[in-house]
Amino acid sequence: MWKYYALLSALFAGMTAVLAKIGIKGVPSNVATAVRTLVILFVAFGIIIATGEIRDIRSIGRRSLLFLVLSGIATGLSWIMYFKALELGPVSKVAPIDKLSVAVAIGLSVIFLNETVDWKTLAGAGLIIAGTIVLIR
Repeated sequence: MWKYYALLSALFAGMTAVLAKIGIKGVPSNVATAVRTLVILFVAFGIIIATGEIRDIRSIGRRSLLFLVLSGIATGLSWIMYFKALELGPVSKVAPIDKLSVAVAIGLSVIFLNETVDWKTLAGAGLIIAGTIVLIR
């Protein structure tokens, strides 16, 4: 089932780039990021209210909260940089370069989570890195 969610994530991420590029026309990228974040906040809380998961907020431990906050900071910084890149560059180059994050995530998962990767995962990460180098040059 996780594969379907991952594919839907890719679909929505692709849509995000195009919709954001249209939306930031004439709008400062930081303002656009703030508006997008507000929408996400309402959607996320709407989902947990609708599903009854809102009560689970109280069960978040200190360690989980710390890492969720750090993840939120990283996400926010990523979005700010992404929107600035979209403001200045074409989606056809910005979005693929942004996906270098996949290779970064693979590397970090090996280092910090002790995950093992097979040759196909390494090859895929290598191709992403190679593609990013081609796009940058």
